Amino acid sequence: MPFARGVWMRRVAAAGLVLSLAAVTGCSSGGKRTFHSQEEGGGFRIFGGGKANKGEAPAIGVNSYLWRATLDTLAFMPLSSADPYGGVIITDWYVNPEKPDERFKCTVYILDARLRADGLNVAVFKQSRDASGAWVDSASSPQTETDIENAILTRARQLRLSNIRG
Repeated sequence: MPFARGVWMRRVAAAGLVLSLAAVTGCSSGGKRTFHSQEEGGGFRIFGGGKANKGEAPAIGVNSYLWRATLDTLAFMPLSSADPYGGVIITDWYVNPEKPDERFKCTVYILDARLRADGLNVAVFKQSRDASGAWVDSASSPQTETDIENAILTRARQLRLSNIRG
């Protein structure tokens, strides 16, 4: 469990750093950026000047339940990159100690500001060691992607229900 806690703490720190940098960037550009929580999906919306004015670029939205659920579900894998505004989470390679000849990497795309099953896309990449010990790309099971998507959606629903009840 200490490994998982250390990984989780790094991920929380990385997400905090990304959000802090975004806030500082918004302030330094002279434009005021405000964060609005969506009522339906719990996603975050970013607008310049506090309101979306006519002619401005559309707001970027990411569902916060899917975002948090993805981080929770993939907490056992090292985090490589996380973009809360674009909704992309990329893990680094993970080697299961029970199968040291295989390693996996995931990329999760959060496609919608609403909590929907089709608002999430998971890509799993697999590599295996060849006879010389080099990593070679191999096919991962499509069921693995489906299982990860289902785990993320289940966790997102749990988070949403805990917010409604609490």
